[in-house]
Amino acid sequence: MRTLDKNKTAVALLGGLALVGALAGCSSTPEAAVEATTTPSEEATTAPSETAAPAESGSTYTDGTYTESGSYQTPNGTESVEVTITLADDVITDVSVSGSGGSRDTQEYQGQFIDGIAAVVVGKNIDEISVSKVAGSSLTSGGFTSAVEAIKADAS
Repeated sequence: MRTLDKNKTAVALLGGLALVGALAGCSSTPEAAVEATTTPSEEATTAPSETAAPAESGSTYTDGTYTESGSYQTPNGTESVEVTITLADDVITDVSVSGSGGSRDTQEYQGQFIDGIAAVVVGKNIDEISVSKVAGSSLTSGGFTSAVEAIKADAS
């Protein structure tokens, strides 16, 4: 009698596992499709299905090129950067940054930021970017973020 109960239990367990496996396979298919359309350098927040949505429902911001300044604090005082962003369907298609670093250190960090920022934000929805550190420069991002917020207001 015990052997029969063990066999029934084993069959029920295997059947349950097969069902769970089948259902898990079905649920991962949409995620796999999204991953297949995403390039290795993109994050999940930049998958084509998500960046295409604002264009389909209408852009939040007016297409064009906008320039604003943003300031930030360093150990040497207040510094600023001038940011120019070109938008098309809420996506950043071009960015340029110029700095006005007063000290040698500030000029160095702004230069690193300027050299690396395009790789971080171009091709991304302006509402989805979050810049905290670029190429070793962490303070310059404060001025950049401030300028981006002003650009969003201009483009609204």
